[in-house]
This record gives sequence, structure tokens and C-alpha cells, in this order.
Amino acid sequence: MKNYDNTIEIALAWLAAGKAVALATVIETWGSAPRPVGSQLVISGEAEIMGSVSGGCVEGAVVEEALEALASGDCAVLEYGIADEDAFAVGLACGGNIRILVEPIGLGKGPDVALLEALAQRRAARDAVAYSVHLRSWERALLGPKDALIGDRFTSDKSGLAGHWFIGIHNPPLRMVIVGAVHIAQPLAQMARLCGFDITLNDPREAFASELRFPEETLLLDWPDEALAGLGLDARTAVITLSHDPKIDDPAIIEALKAPVFYLGCLGSSRTHAKRVARLEAAGVSAENIARIHAPVGADIGAKTPAEIAVSIMAQITERLRRPETRP
Repeated sequence: MKNYDNTIEIALAWLAAGKAVALATVIETWGSAPRPVGSQLVISGEAEIMGSVSGGCVEGAVVEEALEALASGDCAVLEYGIADEDAFAVGLACGGNIRILVEPIGLGKGPDVALLEALAQRRAARDAVAYSVHLRSWERALLGPKDALIGDRFTSDKSGLAGHWFIGIHNPPLRMVIVGAVHIAQPLAQMARLCGFDITLNDPREAFASELRFPEETLLLDWPDEALAGLGLDARTAVITLSHDPKIDDPAIIEALKAPVFYLGCLGSSRTHAKRVARLEAAGVSAENIARIHAPVGADIGAKTPAEIAVSIMAQITERLRRPETRP
């Protein structure tokens, strides 16, 4: 199961099918907004919609504005207030305000189709890319992590306004690679998916990595060094080794340490980890890389059961993702 907003790709598919298409994006919120900044809704000239900007509160009004934008070629910045009684209907305790940008694609003041195609290509390549649009001149550009307007937006997953610019962050999807299809892996995969991770489970032991035990996961039965080398590990990837078997875990650890993964956690006690460190040192792994390993794995919350250990692992992963300054 993939956890990825594919609004951009849907818009391009509709355009390729000959449809007129507009894109609506939440650019600012106040109070208890149903959808976060950066959320998108794609609207066709036939009033088809995919995605969401408000959980249903203002979609109807946005569709009408989008159809007008397709007729005029003009962009629009809309502002809506969501009353308390409407907010309750979408699961919020109280209302709030949202601003939504509507852009007709390939028309008038809207973005060129080529720009969205380039954005989709960058997304497919797992590049961290930002779509920027000036809300007065309607100038647009694709920005990378080193651009002055970006700051820490990629690490914080934070779209938003920078003066008159709206910066829409398009981070690669979060991925988790679990090595060792053991009992802890079952609740961990479920929790990670709820947190927005795409899951890959690797274990060369077919009795462990079976569809019966993991019906929703992508299973790789190769040895971990081969499996992980083929995945293209990057800075949006977390790797957790759980097999407790050095023949399986150690090759995975060595391969993960070759990549800029934001988290590498390894199951085992402090004594087990000391033996692991000795093996890695003998294999030529540097002290700097060994220090990147989180072991014993997970936040120290006194976890005992597989589900509790999974909670501790997700807590530590979340901290490392959202507070990169705490990484070793």
C-alpha cells in the first residue's frame, strides 16, 4: 500500500486525456483547519474532483471557482471560514479559516503543463522539490533544498508562505525497510503505515516472510545486502533490523550505512550491540557510521510486548524525522 498524494499525476493524466484541469491548494490556515497547508484538490472541466482541501466543508464552492478559472484563465486566492457546526461534521472540535489558491493548468496565468510534468518527474525520481508561485506576479519555479526560500521546509515537511511566495513542499514518500520478518515486525508495519510510511519487509527465510503473515506488505526474499542495494535508500528512508541473526542483520546494517538514511535502528540488548559493534569494526565500518545506529532500538519507555516495542520504535523514528538536530 502506497502512502503518497498523487494529485499532480492525476492532473497530468486528465490533461493527457484532453480535459481542462485546475489545481486548488491550501496555502494558509488559521484555527482548526480540516486539511493542512499544501493539501490539494484537482478539478476537471467536467467537475470531476480528486483530493481534498477541506474534508468536504468548502469543496463545492472551490469547484465552482475552479470552473470559473478554467473559463477566464485567471488564478484566484479564496478565503473561507469554517463554522464550528461544520467543523464538527469533519471531526474537528472548532472551526477555522483557510486560504486556497486556484490555478488553471496550461491556461492564462496558470502554470505551464511542462512545469507540472517536470515536477512529476522530480517526484518520481524521489527528489526533494518545492513548487513555488508568486501570488502577485504569478511567476513560478521548482526549488531545491539549497534555495534561499526553503530554509528547513523539507526536513519539517512544511509548505507555506514566504512573503508573497507560496512554497509547496513535495518530499519523497517516507519509506521503512524492516529486515527480519519476526513478530515485532507485524505491529511495526501496521503502525508505520498509519504514520505515512511505505513498507518493505526483507527476510530471506520464506517461512518468516510469507504473505500469510504479512498480507499487506511488499516482501523481498533476497539476502539483505542485495535487497537494500536495489532499493535506492535515501534521506526519507528508515531501516530497522529485527532478525537478531548477524548473518541477516549485519549485511543490512552495512548497506544502510552507505546511504543517507535518516534512521537506522537495530534490535538487541546493549551486550548484543557491543558484539555487533566489534563485528562492524572488523568489517571496516568507521566509528562515525557506527554512531548512527540506534541500539537498543526504540525510545526507552520500558516496552515489553511486540506491540509496545513497535510503539517505542515509531516514537524514536518520529523524533529523528521531525527533530533532525537530535540525530547522532
